[in-house]
Amino acid sequence: MIEVTVLGTSGSSPAVGRQMPAVALRHEGEVFLFDCGEGTQMQMLKYGINSYRLKAIFISHSHGDHIIGIAGLVRTLALSNRKDDLSIFVPRGQERIIRTLVLFDKALIGYKINIIGVGSGVIYKGKDFTVSAFRLNHTIPTCGYVFKENDRRKFLKEKCRRLGIEGEMFGVLTKKGRIKIGNKTISLNSVTELKVGRKIVYAVDTRPTSATIAAAKNADLLIHESSYTDEFRKLAIMRKHSTALEVATVAKKAHVRRLCLVHISTRFKTGKPLIDEARKVFRNTIAAEDGEKIDV
Repeated sequence: MIEVTVLGTSGSSPAVGRQMPAVALRHEGEVFLFDCGEGTQMQMLKYGINSYRLKAIFISHSHGDHIIGIAGLVRTLALSNRKDDLSIFVPRGQERIIRTLVLFDKALIGYKINIIGVGSGVIYKGKDFTVSAFRLNHTIPTCGYVFKENDRRKFLKEKCRRLGIEGEMFGVLTKKGRIKIGNKTISLNSVTELKVGRKIVYAVDTRPTSATIAAAKNADLLIHESSYTDEFRKLAIMRKHSTALEVATVAKKAHVRRLCLVHISTRFKTGKPLIDEARKVFRNTIAAEDGEKIDV
């Protein structure tokens, strides 16, 4: 199971019950953070995210509401006697800003922090997944991220049993793509089905883009900023943010399974106006609350 926890859902400034942007993704015991706004480590404690299992942080852009939490988090990890490296990814050219947050008080950090500037394409490889970056459209260079499990082939047990495939034959089939039993040559494709890996896409802060539609194609979950309702579209265009109606259109065009709205303007006391607007176009939409857990 992949568990996504939305740690902070507010946009630009906090509100009562809404903290600054951050999303935690748990996969096979490892934790990955997408953005790290002010107070993220407190939200991790509150919602049961083990910071010691944190492998990497993927920063959308270096505006303060998305990065200030890094300063406290890396110091807490040091106090916890962390030994493993921590990688922090940020749009290329913004590495110095993150380095300042890490080093500003000359605290003794006894583990290695890798600050990596990224453009587009695969930027991180796990045992059975990748994380890719793609460009968004905001007031400064901004990246969206795609967490994608590798596709894999699953053996059709009953068919294999009927054909007499057993034991080491499975390894041979996997390695060579075919095996001969008697006078029959059996291909891997004929006795397996393709299990498509799950895909989660994170896109904040941004105007709606064709790049997001392409990146989110057939995604299981799209987490997208929705700062405003369409009543404020002119403001969204000026500030390079998105409305709920626009985001729902992105989700529909990308054929995603679920849409989760985040980065909600403090002018909205609840997410209801955003949900009502988005569901006119894309039914399977939620406006996340802080602590929202989504199983994928």
